[in-house]
Amino acid sequence: MLKQRREAVMKVAESLWAAEDAIDAALAKAAEFNGTLVTARSEANLSAIVGQDAFEVSASAFAALAKARADIVEAHRRLNATKIQIGLRTLATGDDQKTPPQTGALEPHLKAVA
Repeated sequence: MLKQRREAVMKVAESLWAAEDAIDAALAKAAEFNGTLVTARSEANLSAIVGQDAFEVSASAFAALAKARADIVEAHRRLNATKIQIGLRTLATGDDQKTPPQTGALEPHLKAVA
């Protein structure tokens, strides 16, 4: 049963990391696009009015991605608590582990090591 739980945790963790990476990549591309909108208008010597409606919608999409990132980070935090609830206080995931060592109230007995 413990082996099945560990496998399930790893499956969820890998999927979570992929989702986090995808959101970060989308944020970076959206930021690049918004920057391009601003500089392209300026370089073309166009009025600030030109393309403003498109910029507002694009900026709104960026804000939605930022909210999605906040939500996926919150899901990550809650999944860490769930891991403890199912009896897996610590789970080594190898050198590619993307989460920092737990410190504070949840796992005060752990310390970061070099």
